[in-house]
Amino acid sequence: MNFRIVHRTVYNYSQPVTVSHHAALLEPLTLPHQQLLEFSSQIAPEPSVRKMRTDYFGNRVCFFSIQELHKRFEVVAKSLVNMKEVTPPAASLSPPWEQVVTLFSDPVSPTVAEPYQFVFDSPGARAMRELADYAQESFAPGTPLLVAVGDLNRRIHADFTYDPVATTVATPLEEVISKRRGVCQDFAHLAIAVLRSMGVPARYVSGYLRTRPAPGKPRLVGADASHAWFSAFCPDLGWVDFDPTNNVQPASEHITIAYGRDFGDVSPISGILTGGGEHVIKVSVDVAPA
Repeated sequence: MNFRIVHRTVYNYSQPVTVSHHAALLEPLTLPHQQLLEFSSQIAPEPSVRKMRTDYFGNRVCFFSIQELHKRFEVVAKSLVNMKEVTPPAASLSPPWEQVVTLFSDPVSPTVAEPYQFVFDSPGARAMRELADYAQESFAPGTPLLVAVGDLNRRIHADFTYDPVATTVATPLEEVISKRRGVCQDFAHLAIAVLRSMGVPARYVSGYLRTRPAPGKPRLVGADASHAWFSAFCPDLGWVDFDPTNNVQPASEHITIAYGRDFGDVSPISGILTGGGEHVIKVSVDVAPA
């Protein structure tokens, strides 16, 4: 199925900005089950400098600089993506989780050097004794890795409440654990930190999810938002995605934008600026079948 995505971000500043430099990760990746057919982005004011490159994690990043006075800044990214059906691997056939952990204990084979980097702490998702204890219910001795991760995914969904006003992008994981509330970013960070606490490589995935209105309700254009989930590495199968916010394994309606250690690596728009004073950000996303 083809999906057309429109992602609009608007910054309104209380004072003029004299110069700003930004990085935008808004271009969907091309993957075995996902093909980018079209992509364009409009930026206003028009940047004086604009360059594209691929970052360390393989994500497409647009770097741009606005070098004129402005009190409003807007980025509109439009994508057309073809998604194929995804059949999740048989979880029961994955190796025992202890065997996977042993694979990532020193010395580590060069064949797993890439996933090995995702065993270590990052600013948004670090290992904790408390989280290793939380994992024990899912990681019984001899449990196949993907069975254990699937159960962890289910438990986070059951134990934590989705609450869009409980946290911000700067809320530390410890506060999320204490409140037992948060959003998709928080739940992805939590799952990653739990897996790293057990010695299992885990990475953050940013993207979009096709959402459906409740029965009898109209579909509201632009009412959606970016989504986040996580991947666990399994030998012979590679990276396997899980979505704790919805207690599912991402399939043909999860559209991937970027991978990283945590949200800090894949923020849709980041940057630095001079001036501006206070600011208000408005973000709207529309994901619809083409």
